[in-house]
Amino acid sequence: SAGSAYLEKCRLILNLVEAAETDVADERVAPRGNIRLSLPLSFGLKRLAPLLLEFSQRHPEVGLDMDYTDRRVNLIEEGIDLAIRITRRLEGGDVARRIGAGGMQVVAAPAYLARHGRPLHPSELIDHECLGYTGGGTVQSWQFLVAGKLQGFAVRSRIQANNGEVLGEAAAQGLGISLQPDFIVEGFVAAGRVEPILTEFPVPGFGIHAILPSNRQVPHRVRVLMDFLAARIGSG
Repeated sequence: SAGSAYLEKCRLILNLVEAAETDVADERVAPRGNIRLSLPLSFGLKRLAPLLLEFSQRHPEVGLDMDYTDRRVNLIEEGIDLAIRITRRLEGGDVARRIGAGGMQVVAAPAYLARHGRPLHPSELIDHECLGYTGGGTVQSWQFLVAGKLQGFAVRSRIQANNGEVLGEAAAQGLGISLQPDFIVEGFVAAGRVEPILTEFPVPGFGIHAILPSNRQVPHRVRVLMDFLAARIGSG
């Protein structure tokens, strides 16, 4: 009814006012309390762990409980205050804030290229050993931008894993071609163990998202942490 709709709008307005007042009050005090975090394994260890330790130094009244896993957790059921996810696509219902972005590279070891030749077009990947990342499901194709259009190209994978660092090491040992995030392969590239290939065909990057539970207001300490991570990851 019109009366019920009006009451619901009033409740919404009151909630927004209360949240705004809480925000103003919180800004006057240092953040305190515990934050339970769900963090992706490789990105978490390589990029997030140093930042979180720095945050802890800056905010000694905030406790951090860090769970490193590539499993997609249920924030509400598992009592997670904040999850960081590396993905191109958010799921429906996610309460998310984009805090950064990253790129992808196709790499292979010089020894592999010497033995098997260098692919000059993504369509040639089907004739190569491609190292399959299974964290997002079954490996069937890799996507590239070709002539401004996103296209999928079939790959075959004798070696597959749900961890990018394992596949990066496999590529460095000459076992195949790997498609991995920059943060996985940059060390291998810097050491000369692998080199980028197919660079004229860009691979879509990914977003770095802070995911929040949908059933409660965001505490001040969590907002402070999100702002810190967004500033550091976005500028890095």
